[in-house]
Amino acid sequence: MTDQHSSDEPFPSYHRATAEHAAGMVEVIHAAFGARPPLDPPSTADAETADSVAAALAHGSGVYATVAGRPAGAIIIERAHDQGDGRTGVLRRVSVHPDFQRHGIASAMVIEAEVLAAELGCNRLELFAREEFPELITYWQHRGFGIDRQAPHGVILARPLPVRIVVPTADDMTDLGVALAGLLRGGDVIIATGDLGAGKTTLTQGIGHGLGAAGPIISPTFVLSRIHHSVDDRPDLVHVDAYRLSGPDELEDLDLEETLDRSVTVVEWGENVAEGLSPERLEITVLRSADPEDETRTVLITAVGERWVGVDLDSVAGLEPVGEK
Repeated sequence: MTDQHSSDEPFPSYHRATAEHAAGMVEVIHAAFGARPPLDPPSTADAETADSVAAALAHGSGVYATVAGRPAGAIIIERAHDQGDGRTGVLRRVSVHPDFQRHGIASAMVIEAEVLAAELGCNRLELFAREEFPELITYWQHRGFGIDRQAPHGVILARPLPVRIVVPTADDMTDLGVALAGLLRGGDVIIATGDLGAGKTTLTQGIGHGLGAAGPIISPTFVLSRIHHSVDDRPDLVHVDAYRLSGPDELEDLDLEETLDRSVTVVEWGENVAEGLSPERLEITVLRSADPEDETRTVLITAVGERWVGVDLDSVAGLEPVGEK
C-alpha cells in the first residue's frame, strides 16, 4: 500500500487512510452514493463530512484510492463492538468515484481492507448491502462473503478473515490437521498451497488421521488422486496432487465429482486449478521460514463462501482472542 503518489500517475494508488485523506474520501463517497438511484429510505452517505470520516478513521482504519492524484475510492473500517469479542470489522461507505468505476478499484481496495482489518485484530468482516441492489449482493458473494442475517432494507454479509497460525514443528503440523478435521464434513474442499517440502502433505496426513482415514497417506504425485476410506464413520479423504496438472480442464479428467459431495477433498498445488470444485472452500497456504535451518511454518487459512460463516477457525490452533493472554 502506497503512502504517496505523483500527480501524473496513470494507475490507481492505494493508501492506508488517515485524517489528511478524509476530504478526498468524502468527495468519493458523495459522488458514488449520489450516482445511485433514489432509495426509500434514502442513504445517509450524503451526511458524511471530513470530520465524521476522520473520526471514524481515528477509531478504526480505512483505504483511500487515487488515480493521477484524484480521489477515486474509499472504504472505512470500523470495529463492531456489539459482536461479542469485538473482533468483527465492518466495511462502511465502500465507494468508487463514477469517473473510475469498472477498473477493478473496488476489488483491490477490499484486499487492502482485509489486511488492515487483520492488523486491527479482526477475524471477521461484515458489511451491509441494500436489497434494492441485488447485483451488489452478488458481487460480495463472489468475493467470498455470505449472507449472515437480514437487516432493515437489506442484508448483512460476512466472511472470515484469514487465520494465521505459527507451526513450529512437523508434529505440530500434523496436530493442526487433526484439529482441522474436527471442523470438516462431507463436501468440503481444501486447496493447499506452498513450496515443495513446505508441509502440505504433513498437514493432509493430520487431516486424514482426524477423519479416521485408512492406510498411509502419501502425496499421490504419480497417480494424481487417491481415496482413503474412513474407518470412524467420518467422510472419506480424497487426496489430490495437482502439481503435474496444467489447469482446471485436466483436473476434470480425474472425475472428482463422483466423490465430491460425500468426501473431504484436499488438493495440493491446487491454486488456480481447483477453485472450480467448490465456491465454498478452505484455501490453506503454508509458508516456510527464510532461514533454511528453521522448521517453523506459517499457515494461512482463508475461508471462502457461506459454509464457513460462523465457523471458529481460530479454534484449530487454540488461539486466544486478541487482548487475552
